[in-house]
Amino acid sequence: MAVGRNWRSYQITEGIERSPNRAMLRALGFGDGDFAKPMIGIANGQSTITPCNMHLGSLASVAAQAIRHSGGMPMEFGTITVSDGISMGTDGMRYSLVSREVIADSIETVCQAQNLDGVLAIGGCDKNMPGAMMAIARMNLPAIFVYGGTIKPGHYRGQDLTIVSSFEAVGAYAAGTVSEAELFAIERHACPGPGACGGMYTANTMAAVIEAMGMALPYSSTLAAEDQEIRDRTAEAGSVLMRAVAQNLKPRDIMTREAFENAIAVVMALGGSTNAVLHLLAIAHAAEVRLTLDDFERIRRQVPVLCDLKPSGRYATVDFHRTGGVPRVMKQLSSHGLLHGKCRTISGDTLEERLTAVQDDSTEEQTVIRGWDWPVRPEGHLVVLRGNLAPEGAVAKISGVRRLNITGPARVFDTEADALAAILERRIESGDVVIIRYQGPRGGPGMPEMLAPTSALIGVGLGGQVGLITDGRFSGGTQGLVVGHVAPEAFVGGPLALVQDDDPVTIDIEHQRLAVDLSETELGDRKRRWQAPEPRATRGVLAKYARLVSSSSLGAVTSEENCRTADNVS
Repeated sequence: MAVGRNWRSYQITEGIERSPNRAMLRALGFGDGDFAKPMIGIANGQSTITPCNMHLGSLASVAAQAIRHSGGMPMEFGTITVSDGISMGTDGMRYSLVSREVIADSIETVCQAQNLDGVLAIGGCDKNMPGAMMAIARMNLPAIFVYGGTIKPGHYRGQDLTIVSSFEAVGAYAAGTVSEAELFAIERHACPGPGACGGMYTANTMAAVIEAMGMALPYSSTLAAEDQEIRDRTAEAGSVLMRAVAQNLKPRDIMTREAFENAIAVVMALGGSTNAVLHLLAIAHAAEVRLTLDDFERIRRQVPVLCDLKPSGRYATVDFHRTGGVPRVMKQLSSHGLLHGKCRTISGDTLEERLTAVQDDSTEEQTVIRGWDWPVRPEGHLVVLRGNLAPEGAVAKISGVRRLNITGPARVFDTEADALAAILERRIESGDVVIIRYQGPRGGPGMPEMLAPTSALIGVGLGGQVGLITDGRFSGGTQGLVVGHVAPEAFVGGPLALVQDDDPVTIDIEHQRLAVDLSETELGDRKRRWQAPEPRATRGVLAKYARLVSSSSLGAVTSEENCRTADNVS
């Protein structure tokens, strides 16, 4: 086996000066023959903070055993995670996107400080997956990602449940269509065990992205957390990583622009989360690959939504896995010339070679993964909008929505809590356009998700009848006529800050337009009178993040360059 950079550091300098370093490693179990072996980090997202990650420790042990068996020295370390589902609708949600940066920084810090030869990252929820991929792209060490798997659906009265079922039940209770007893019954049955939220929400979307890019094993993004299959795949991942170390196969050999385009195509075909836009932009930035919102829009027009998956569809991720998962979708994309088949994978083969044995036998009886000629939607569901409310762009998610255009009076809120109260108190009516602003990367800070108000709209019977616009984010569980990631955000003086109640606002998906019907003169007058609000955070990690973070149109990445830009914002 070819050796890594650590082997060189220990063998070239065999003198007495290396003895203290070896002494500390001996305390970890290294023997005389182990210093010649590659040292492989296992970035373990184990946490009992959230069910998505509660079982990852056992997978880390499986990976360590496989790495050791394949001639490496595993070195396990932890990284943080937070639960979006638990913090949703609270001030804690402001820390969610921030955690992505903390996770990326922590993995980079450990791997570089210890001069590791490769890294196997294990994650199970929304932010530790893109966070790990950002670190992997930055460091460019041989690496592989292992997904902790999806939760199995809960069941109540013959219906499959996910965490979103509980959020929507709150709105239904407010509307009087669900009793208090039924509300709590749904809550008790929604999440039966370990694993990430069970539809094509953010975690499963990002797992599919990583598989599509070639940085994870085939079929690994749709495994159930409780099944033996995920342990078998984890062991295989450890062995595959050791081969990549031997071949010096690095992430940037795999994570090319073409690989990012493959990932975008898969997101569109799956009906995946809007967060994939934000995270792919950030991962591309880390990999030094040019990627813009226009790339998403170009690919969207070519790729139909092929999968009928929750939240807007009928099926859970375990159903998707049983019917062929991501490889089967990629096979259809490849068959129609919408996949870069020559892209390399961490296994050493190309995507084209990886898909050789995959069947493309979609029939009209197949309802989870549709055939090309009878898709769920003829084009992708994530639409980039621009206009006088979003000069830099915004992202609309239109899966499960029949009404694609709305012009109505603005109902403006500066906090999510105020908007949610208005919805539950039935102060929002059909035809209104709800605006929740000052929720962007700097204004939030942290760009919190708006699952509670969007789920409440569905629960009270206004899904598809009310538009919702925010400079914050949406959960992967969100559905409806919703527009997020509005840039520039209100906190830096973006046009969303200038809208007032009853202003006529238009969401026009067909013409990709997001606008308020006001003259440039009126908008200019309002801009001159506008005053920036006081920052919500002045100390700690939120304040640091707000100072460093970029626009959502760039992936909300943090850098010193963003800090200099922030100082110049009027």
